[in-house]
Amino acid sequence: MYPDDAPESQPCAVCDKPSRDRVHRGCRERIDANLRELPQLYRQLGQALMPGRRGGDGRTATRTAPLPCSLDTLDLVARGGIEGVVGGWARDLCDREQWDIPQFGTIVATVDWACGILGLNLAMICDEHPAVRELADELRSVVGQARRIITGEKPPIRIPVACAGCGHILRVSLDMDGIRCPRCQHQYGHAEMLNLTPARRAAA
Repeated sequence: MYPDDAPESQPCAVCDKPSRDRVHRGCRERIDANLRELPQLYRQLGQALMPGRRGGDGRTATRTAPLPCSLDTLDLVARGGIEGVVGGWARDLCDREQWDIPQFGTIVATVDWACGILGLNLAMICDEHPAVRELADELRSVVGQARRIITGEKPPIRIPVACAGCGHILRVSLDMDGIRCPRCQHQYGHAEMLNLTPARRAAA
């Protein structure tokens, strides 16, 4: 641990803000909160797969055919959805540390295990893992998708901006910690990202 008066001498590996640690406390706490929340979100998504139609008295109305399930929800609860995100990162951690990878019969068990092992080793991941930014980004994205499905919240508006290095159009929103340009690989922190020129002005 650093003393309280230690300088913030390096950019955070997740958001690029000045930090005493490789990943500063705020980013680490958000990763931890997302890992803790995902197992419960996964269970809640199961209830959103087949939404019921309700009558005026609050009881489920009769219908001749079931409503189609939400494909967005199905994508998250099927193998490769939430399980693919956290399971992939957990298996990567186990491979790096040469730990045995258990086999689970259900997706929910895999999600529980993956979130648990990532959370237990979060300090090491933040201090050492070369792709901790990508982990944080994927967790934030999948948690946001799950919350929006459960609450009915609309996704954040994404604004097209031009990369300052190569002009590639990036789509950013206020809830993003930063963004990397896929063309030139330039990384922008939150403040830098929001200061980029909107695409329409850049093209004018």
